[in-house]
Parts: sequence; C-alpha cells; structure tokens
Amino acid sequence: MKNNVLKIGIIGLGVVGTGVVKTLSSFNNIKIQTVAVRNLNKKREIEIKNLTDDPFEIANDPEIDVVVEVAGGVNPCLEVLKTAIKNKKHIVTANKELLAKHGDEIFSLANENNVTVLYEAAVAGGIPIIGPIKTTLRGNKFNKVMGILNGTTNYILTKMEQEGLSYEECLRQAQKLGYAEADPTNDVEGFDTMYKIAILSNIVFHKKIDCSKIYREGITHITISDIACANELGYKIKLLGIAQRINDNDERLDIRVHPVLVNENSTISKINDAINTVLLEGHPVGKIMFTGPGAGESPTASSVVGDILAIASEISYTDTILPSQRVNVSENAIQEDILNTANSYFMSLDAPNTRGVIGIIGSICAVNNINLQSIIQKGIKKDNTALIVVITEKTLEQDIQNAKKELEAQNINVENIIRVI
Repeated sequence: MKNNVLKIGIIGLGVVGTGVVKTLSSFNNIKIQTVAVRNLNKKREIEIKNLTDDPFEIANDPEIDVVVEVAGGVNPCLEVLKTAIKNKKHIVTANKELLAKHGDEIFSLANENNVTVLYEAAVAGGIPIIGPIKTTLRGNKFNKVMGILNGTTNYILTKMEQEGLSYEECLRQAQKLGYAEADPTNDVEGFDTMYKIAILSNIVFHKKIDCSKIYREGITHITISDIACANELGYKIKLLGIAQRINDNDERLDIRVHPVLVNENSTISKINDAINTVLLEGHPVGKIMFTGPGAGESPTASSVVGDILAIASEISYTDTILPSQRVNVSENAIQEDILNTANSYFMSLDAPNTRGVIGIIGSICAVNNINLQSIIQKGIKKDNTALIVVITEKTLEQDIQNAKKELEAQNINVENIIRVI
C-alpha cells in the first residue's frame, strides 16, 4: 500500500462486481488497478480504464495489494487465487462454491503466506454474519446454525403461497426480476444453500466440512397443494440450510439442505420474498437471529467493500492483517447420514378411495415404528383417488423411507415427504 492508497484488482464484472466498482467510487483511499472480465467487447453500464481477460495478470501484478474475486465458480478462480496468495496478496471473495469445496486449501495457503482471506459476501449477501461469529460471538459454543440462505427459492415459495401460482410460474417471475438465472439449477436444487451452510458450519463448529456428505434437496417438487395443506395445518414451507450437533455433548454433525414445514408463529416463517435469515443457538448467547437482504448488487457489494476497507484500515500498521478473521481448522467433521437422524414428517399420499385405506396407512406406519400425530383425508379426485395428509411424530428417517416403499407396494403413492421442525 503506497501513499495510503490500497490498490486492488477485481476479477468479475457482473452484477456484484459492478456494484463493488460503483460503491468504491466514493472512497479516495482505494484504487482499482485492473478488472478482469470474460469478454472485453461486452457493453457495460460503467466505464473501466484497465480491463483484461486474463485474471492471472491481476494475480501476478506486483502493484496490487488485494485481489477481489466476484466471478464465481471453481475454474479458473481456484488457481488464480492460489497464485495471488503465493504472491502475498490479500483476498476478498464472494465465491461460496469455491470456499465450500476448496476452502481448506485456500486458507492453509493463506496462513503459510501470512495473508488474509475475507469472505463476508459469500454467505447471506449484505447480512454481517461471518465477522460477528468470528469476533463478538467467538466465546460461544454453538449447537445449531440454520437459515434461509437463498433469496431465489424463498421468493418462489412466497409467491406460490401468496398468489396460488405453480412452481413453474413463480420461477418465471423470479427470472424476469433477475432473482433467478436462465439455468436456475444452482438455486432451486439447493446447491447454493449447501455451499453456504458448509461455510457457516466450518466457522461455527471449527471443523472441515465435506460437501459430498451434506444431504441436499431442492424445491422443484413442492406443489401448491403441499403449501395449501401446510397452511391449513398451521405451517409455512421454507428451504433451509441446517447444521446441528446430534446432541449437546456429541461431536457428530447433522448437516442438510431441504424444504421444511415451520410453525406459522415462528419468526422464520415470516421471512418472505428474497430476504435471508441466519439463526444461531449456543451458550452463553442463547438464540440469536440475523436478517436482511441476501443477494443482489448492492447488498453483496456492501459486504465486499466492507472487507476491502477492513484490510485497508490495517495494512499500513501491522504485518499480520486481521488475525481474528483467519481460519485455522485441521479436524474433519463427523457428518451424520440423514438416514440416522430423527425428524417429524409431513406426507402427502395419493391413495385408492377404498374402504380401509386409512387403516392400511396406519398399520404400515405402526410396523415401521412411526407414531402419527394426525391423518386427514382432503377429498376425492376425479380418478377416484383420495388425497391423504399425514403428520408424524419424531421418527427415524430410515423408518420413513421404509414405510414409503411399503405404502407404494400397496398402490398408495407417496407424492411428497417434507420434514417438520
């Protein structure tokens, strides 16, 4: 950092990168040296003097103090950031996939080279969550972290409930508004939430998290009927990322992503549209909740610029920048298979409209150690089948899956299974 001006290189000039450039225009102590883009000829709403299509040019530029990566994806970002770190450059990134899959490698290399990697923007956009966990909340032992971590899916589920529209119709709305990509798989199938809960689990439980062991389920199978039935029973449907200890004194972690029925009176049930929220439970703090905009140009840019300024405030005064923000995790998490977890369940069944069918359902559940909290027949369809909705008491996932197979063997179609918290 020369003349009290921090020189940065930015990799990526999409929605977030554009927001970062706009926000930094009001700070005289930050100079954007170079911006790397995929297409040099693309028309842009902002003018950048020094553009390159080679991100390694930024990683190897001796004038640059901080590399800001907002391009996303693993390739080529992993090798670019490793090169920058070896060149003693600090890193600010919003890349949740990269950190979830390769964070251990990146953080270890950063520690070896005495540089800092900041990534507040990688989880929940504009909500300050990573910094507080690492600083003001670091004295807590956390047993659980969960949240609505994807604005696209929360928007879709909100509109399905409020407007009675199908998943497909609400997805098209989200795409028109820019909440969903042309290929929405990353959001609607739960990958984005999976990366974020992996990152949160790493810093909350101080363990290395294996994404391949995280149970993941998206929202594409959720129907208007499911939402209506849930509402009648006093629930809302939300896509949650959940990470928790199996019990208070157990090192095993239950980490998963899936739709959940949440009580309509709970705070999280009232988080609608593209808003995100993160809930933490620990000692001594108890329960604490962070809520705010989780995506988009301005909220995410807010977190990226905050990280840049945090580095700028210290780089001239110390050789070890922001030690409290560094990640030093060596132990692998013991991640529990979801089949071994216990949950309550909502099941929607399409059953033949015949005498004794509810008794058959009850008997199959009983044989599989499943106690029923409620069982309701919702009506007869044109094909003379009945919609039957079941809510179970807490039971093992393995038992529910076994019951599903036995129900379907009796010509009772299990249209949906959604966990209840």
